[in-house]
Amino acid sequence: MPRKPISQYHPALYFIAVWLRRLHRYVAWYGDGRRYAAAQSTEKLAYQVKKHQSVLIKKLGDSDKHLQINKITNLKIAAQPINGLIIRPGEVFSFCRRVGLPTRRKGYLTGMELSFDQARAGVGGGICQLANLIHWLVLHSPLTVTERHHHSFDPFPDDGRVLPFGSGATVFYNYGDYQFTNHTPYTFQINLWFSDKCLEGELRVDTVLDFAYHVFEQKHRFLKINNVFYRQNEIWRHKKERFKSGEILATELVTRNFARVSYVPETYEEGTDADRP
Repeated sequence: MPRKPISQYHPALYFIAVWLRRLHRYVAWYGDGRRYAAAQSTEKLAYQVKKHQSVLIKKLGDSDKHLQINKITNLKIAAQPINGLIIRPGEVFSFCRRVGLPTRRKGYLTGMELSFDQARAGVGGGICQLANLIHWLVLHSPLTVTERHHHSFDPFPDDGRVLPFGSGATVFYNYGDYQFTNHTPYTFQINLWFSDKCLEGELRVDTVLDFAYHVFEQKHRFLKINNVFYRQNEIWRHKKERFKSGEILATELVTRNFARVSYVPETYEEGTDADRP
């Protein structure tokens, strides 16, 4: 088993480690010379690139449903500084910079967060669902993801999963950020809203794009290696001609996932250490 970082042996060491890393990020934010997207508009850009919705309350094992109810409050607070955000050519989107540190003073409640290979309660827990949705929208665009993190384990069996496993993004203020850069000549906009059961969002653009993206999963399987379960897959995307032939213009591997599973899957394959990435 890998050795634990020294910061995990005592709360004070963990606190110091976190704030040293946060300080490093603050220095980067204000000294790296990049232009971070900051303008918001209630007027929507002309054309929709991609729309998606994410169910707010899900069956997550034996977890406390109250934490998911609190999560809805957290998501509504976190969505406010992102809703209507304009990302112009050359600008960078930073989730943590826009949302800020989740605190009780801002109205955040205790929700579920995944940390140190377990699901536990934490202030602001659940806002990763917002990062997941934004990442899915961005995958269907020519925007360039420049920082993304994901969980190293899969804590709950699928319950009505719509998106491929491992297609999301996790955030931990502020050094575990989700960022993308607009290297295109187009201006984009993120819009967010809530229905009775879902967090909903869309990515819009100021110009008609003559191409579109299709994101799909390949080589999905569960493995049992040395009595430990793992989940593995690949996520790919096609860039396709949009209006005429639908021709595939390019194919790209987005990411390979290999994560420990915290439950016993219904079906799995026996694996060996050679199957690890």
